[in-house]
Amino acid sequence: MSDTPEYTPAKVWKWEAESGGKFASINRPISGPTHDKALPVGEHPLQLYSLATPNGVKVTVLLEELLEKGFEGAEYDAWLIRITEGEQFGSGFVDINPNSKIPALVDQSQDPSVRVFESGAILLYLAEKFGAFLPTDPAKRTECLNWLFWQMGAVPFLGGGFGHFYAYAPEKYEYPINRYTMEVKRQLDVLDRRLADNRFLTGDDYTIADMAVWPWYGALVTNKVYEAAEFLEAHTYKNVLRWEAEIAERPAVQRGRMVNRAWGEPSEQLRERHDASDFQRRTQDKLEDS
Repeated sequence: MSDTPEYTPAKVWKWEAESGGKFASINRPISGPTHDKALPVGEHPLQLYSLATPNGVKVTVLLEELLEKGFEGAEYDAWLIRITEGEQFGSGFVDINPNSKIPALVDQSQDPSVRVFESGAILLYLAEKFGAFLPTDPAKRTECLNWLFWQMGAVPFLGGGFGHFYAYAPEKYEYPINRYTMEVKRQLDVLDRRLADNRFLTGDDYTIADMAVWPWYGALVTNKVYEAAEFLEAHTYKNVLRWEAEIAERPAVQRGRMVNRAWGEPSEQLRERHDASDFQRRTQDKLEDS
């Protein structure tokens, strides 16, 4: 850091150049649509517009878990939103989520239809709608929400902080990497201590809290995001790894990870999902072979 010139902020910040890094082309200091584009709409009660990032996986995992429990009203159409191409700035998407972030959901079973944005809000909305994966006992419900909102508050330090400076920033700087590494390791320690005496985050019950935390921190310790498992000594968080592995074995979780996925093994990509049979018929490997 001693060889890096000290930066002195201007009195008034101005947007004069792209910020650099992997997502520079979609970062901007203003909101609102950049182009007119209506969203496709399917026939199922729930319309999901998303991408299989950790935030998107939270919702598709819950939807698949609900369907596996027999909730027919949880049938959904999942439409791919390519965020690196700026599709989240289309007018139709902005109407559903003025914050232009995936995932976004429309519940067509209501009149008028209900929009839901922010992944935590979607999890809570669906869990309450179907009465599943959210404890009814007041103390257990509160503990579930504690961990749900812990994830919502903690993960910006993981993604926008550690992930950006460690994996995506155009240049590596010691100070921000050290600062966010310390925080991420603290968060992993919080989880590891909680899971030392609890099967799941709320206790014995698998809930939306686990569905919120698993796609981020489970992927982190198994090297599926940022390729930082060795750097973070992920192998030392044994309780997190045990919890991650158990959840990863759930069939609904395995399906949920595939929905709106547009990278990786073609057999694990289901870019759009409109029917349960799509997992057998319409993965990318089968579409490419047809």
